[in-house]
Amino acid sequence: MKILITGNMGYIGPRVVERLRSSYPAARIIGLDIGYFANCLTNAEIFPECKVDQQYFADVRDLPPEVLDGVDAVLHLAAISNDPMGNAFEEVTLDINHRASIHLAKMAKMAGVKAFVFASSCSMYGAAEDQPRTEGSPLNPLTAYAKSKVLTEKDLQELSGNGFKVTCLRFSTACGMSDRLRLDLVLNDFVAAAVASKEITILSDGTPWRPLIHVKDMAKAIEWAAFRNINKGGAYLSVNVGSNEWNYQVMQLAEAVTEVVPGVTVSINKHAIPDERSYRVNFDLFKQLAPEYQPEMDLISSIKELKNGLEKMGFKDPDFRNSNYMRLKVLTNLRNKGYLSGNLEWCKDQPAGKMGAK
Repeated sequence: MKILITGNMGYIGPRVVERLRSSYPAARIIGLDIGYFANCLTNAEIFPECKVDQQYFADVRDLPPEVLDGVDAVLHLAAISNDPMGNAFEEVTLDINHRASIHLAKMAKMAGVKAFVFASSCSMYGAAEDQPRTEGSPLNPLTAYAKSKVLTEKDLQELSGNGFKVTCLRFSTACGMSDRLRLDLVLNDFVAAAVASKEITILSDGTPWRPLIHVKDMAKAIEWAAFRNINKGGAYLSVNVGSNEWNYQVMQLAEAVTEVVPGVTVSINKHAIPDERSYRVNFDLFKQLAPEYQPEMDLISSIKELKNGLEKMGFKDPDFRNSNYMRLKVLTNLRNKGYLSGNLEWCKDQPAGKMGAK
């Protein structure tokens, strides 16, 4: 069995590789990543990509066809992965998240790949506070990132069938420790602030709703999607992934952190512009289709894991929102230093002193 994971050198990828290596030790696992965040390691005991059998460094917009030779399943994680990056690079986000994803899916189908898993997002529900959204609820994407997910799901549905199984996992907001930790995620941000400065600053008024999921449980869901029986959802499936118990308001998340990290104060930005991105989500379908792959982590355990992980790293930076723990900062720094073009492609013509030996 051969599995290709795109975007394996990001936040979620190392957890997915770890899960698959444990579940399918004989599988040949191939990684493909452009390498934006390859150096953003956080207390990793080994280079995470040591666990894959082969690593490609490539742009999903320009894939070498041979990467799909003999592949049984494609797990497509590669993306411009949040709203701040999507807002800063809107056209690039549509190019990578939508157009390149569909091109990859077409290539995969032509190559005989049987299963295609797309990491989608519950953010496509946008402003939806009145009741938890199901898969049949109206979509209201408010950002370039969310819009890219909607467009990709639509076009993937048209490609599915004739032996090509497509699963779109509408993930809740991610949280938890990783070998490449991100702190531009709400719970991770709050725990980092608590550990570094004993003060959590909520950038909204604290009322928006968010469903959350731990990266460990995201990896479980991805494994399920890759190998699910077609009778469990059909040749094409879009499904909310998370747990009904993990719908929280932002203020509730901050308060939960104060239960774990003593002496922390919470402040709210009373002058914040209202955050329209507020939605609760219903996960009944996922529970029905994948009863053995339901989330195991709870909120308090996730906070404790983050706290312990950050302390083990010696994390003490109260100004982390301006650091490379924020994915947009990484891309901006690479752009400012001339390593990336305006289209977020690697600049191959940089002198050796700047880019390293060729």
